[in-house]
Amino acid sequence: MNKQRIVVGLSGGVDSAVTAHLLKQQGHEVIGIFMKNWEDDDDSEFCSSRQDFLDAASVADVLGIEIEHVNFAAEYKDRVFAEFLTEYQAGRTPNPDVLCNAEIKFKAFLDHAMRLGADRIATGHYARARFNPATQKHELLKGLDPAKDQSYFLHRLNQAQISKTLFPVGELRKTEVRRIAEEIGLPNAKKKDSTGICFIGERPFREFLNRYISREPGPIKDERGRKLGTHVGLSFYTLGQRQGLGIGGVKEKGAQRGSGDHSPWFVARKDIPNNTLWVVQGHDHPWLQYRSLQADNASWVAGEPPAQSGLGAKTRYRQADAACTFEPGAEAATFGLNFTELQWAVTPGQSAVLYDGEVCLGGGIISAAQA
Repeated sequence: MNKQRIVVGLSGGVDSAVTAHLLKQQGHEVIGIFMKNWEDDDDSEFCSSRQDFLDAASVADVLGIEIEHVNFAAEYKDRVFAEFLTEYQAGRTPNPDVLCNAEIKFKAFLDHAMRLGADRIATGHYARARFNPATQKHELLKGLDPAKDQSYFLHRLNQAQISKTLFPVGELRKTEVRRIAEEIGLPNAKKKDSTGICFIGERPFREFLNRYISREPGPIKDERGRKLGTHVGLSFYTLGQRQGLGIGGVKEKGAQRGSGDHSPWFVARKDIPNNTLWVVQGHDHPWLQYRSLQADNASWVAGEPPAQSGLGAKTRYRQADAACTFEPGAEAATFGLNFTELQWAVTPGQSAVLYDGEVCLGGGIISAAQA
């Protein structure tokens, strides 16, 4: 690749720092951009953006590159957070990282970089991109480190976005990224990976949602219709959830299900019209097993739906690809998936992402699932 002007999203983490280093090493003109996406409570113990910027600036200093601080908080609130709240209030469980990538990192940030005269942008995501001469299409691939692959979160990227993006650490394992960072003396070489949603950080999730969504308590019932307790509001629970149900002692009350009495409880259904949370005992309960799903708001990397067989899908991050067949929906941007094996706790609001081997094809938002 000839020398290019590449704008790197520097988050303050080690992945984006090594990304910038690798590109500079290849002879490119590298500019760092730190994106500030949240400012409602920037001074709280849970919001690390101030420290993250200091870390990113330190990295830029060591690498000898410019860094610019850009505030995308207004765009984030309009395009990502508003949708996040709408989905939760409707009883679904959205994945804001997917939306953040589609709307902020590869739209607002990409647009900003192009205004700076960039040829391309680069991020520290564990994914890969390539051009396939046979199809004349750009492809999104899984990162080479299976434990860190982030293609799931990037599945909404389109041809134009992928053609302008580089993912240098997608070719490496995380251990190698850490080794490079230490070798060149990066100040954040040992910095812990961030977890959680960018605007929530490490804070208690229910406490955060409380500020924006009103509580509407209602009954918690088991499959036999017995009331086991009271939930604080359906928005605060997700299918498959085991912790924080407040009904741990129910199993001592002599439900007649033999040894199953001591199995943990899981959220199985959210009955919005009746404001009822249904729970079941045991990870393998039939109510938690699904054979098929419907999805909408589909987005395909190639710009068109995939073939109908020989595919794998993830219905949540960090799960193995599950064999399935693809069925185009009756309406545009909808589709169905039928799985070879039952899938656990398929959750409306989450993304169903399709793969053909290592190639990420795209996906959609789960709207419903069937046993």
